[in-house]
Amino acid sequence: MATDPATHYIDEARRQMRGYKRMGEGAMTQLRDEDFFVTLDPESNSVAILVKHLAGNMRSRFTDFLISDGEKPDRFRDDEFELTGATTRAEVMKWWDEGWACVLGAIEALKPEDVMRTVTIRGEPHTVLQAINRQIAHYSAHIGQIVFLAKHLRSSEWKTLSIPRGKSEEFKKVAPKSSKP
Repeated sequence: MATDPATHYIDEARRQMRGYKRMGEGAMTQLRDEDFFVTLDPESNSVAILVKHLAGNMRSRFTDFLISDGEKPDRFRDDEFELTGATTRAEVMKWWDEGWACVLGAIEALKPEDVMRTVTIRGEPHTVLQAINRQIAHYSAHIGQIVFLAKHLRSSEWKTLSIPRGKSEEFKKVAPKSSKP
């Protein structure tokens, strides 16, 4: 385990990003194709729209992460909340994969000395640490929405992504013991 705080931070950011990616995929694999496009009401987003928005944000924020503003001039955020009737599950998953490739590629390339460098998002300065924390919070919120929608849509067919309801005590008995508090 890294003892240098910057190295430890980068390792933890990578772990969290990969974990949120897995969580989103775990939810989406349980959906039928048509489920990707369901909205709960006129003001809510479908899984497909959430993925399109995430992918647009990921591409914008993490392309040339250390050297250009995180809000790219060719990003049209409002378009991320619109789909055509021809949009397919395969297209949505392509957006997902391309977005995560930008994120993970940028974060994998970071070195400890980069953590306190300044990057900009919409012209505002952020340390790399702040910029990554901002994105972890943003992505976790939207992935939580994806999980919520998937769980709602699959209902009794939902397969939990964590400890099943009513199984916490059983889990504690078999979980590896940690020396951490």
